[in-house]
Amino acid sequence: MKIFFTFLFTVSINLINAQETGNLIYTNPLSSESDLDSWVMEGVGETKFSNGWMQMFSPDEAAHHVYWCPVELPASFVAEWEVRNKHPEAGLCIVFFAATGKNGQDVFSSELKPRNGIFKQYTKGDVNNYHISYYANTPSQKHRPYTHLRKNSGFHKVQVGKAGILHYSEKTHRVRLVKNIGRIQMYIDGALIIDWLDDGKQHGPILGAGKIGFRQMKWTRFEYRNLRIWEFPKK
Repeated sequence: MKIFFTFLFTVSINLINAQETGNLIYTNPLSSESDLDSWVMEGVGETKFSNGWMQMFSPDEAAHHVYWCPVELPASFVAEWEVRNKHPEAGLCIVFFAATGKNGQDVFSSELKPRNGIFKQYTKGDVNNYHISYYANTPSQKHRPYTHLRKNSGFHKVQVGKAGILHYSEKTHRVRLVKNIGRIQMYIDGALIIDWLDDGKQHGPILGAGKIGFRQMKWTRFEYRNLRIWEFPKK
């Protein structure tokens, strides 16, 4: 069994280092309001657009917020997007993925309780998902130098990773998220910061297909562009 997991790890690393992808299943430049027609904002969040970038923020830093992509992603995928920080004084960026209701409902189902960006609604409520915090510079955790991967519902911290985007950086960063069934990896500018294999036992079954969404705490002003999602490469 140990040999098998070592082999799986090696194959997965080689695939992503080679920047291989499968068929493109979703692409969005995030460069204008019309690009976001079907997206769903939860919480007091707004967007504005300039020079090909979508900036997301909460007016007057009123509330945390989550912006959901409307497409259902398969159980295995590769997603990539670019970000840059317009407010390095404070903020936090999270990506939710493989998100569904606890009984497999679509994350937008009327069967689920209403959500407005409050964290526990996504981590201890009636939604299952994985999430990674790849930028963290909050009033309670200034300049946090590592990433967190959690499995929800339950807020299970399953891995503390390497540093993601540094708190002071205002340059453009490329984020790559890889989900191959239960193996989850994240890269920032090509550097591996998260690498975890869900055994489907300790914290419940492996999460499969579902939605992806971007969450920000209310102090955050990040810009996003060029979201692309592929099937996981088949060999």
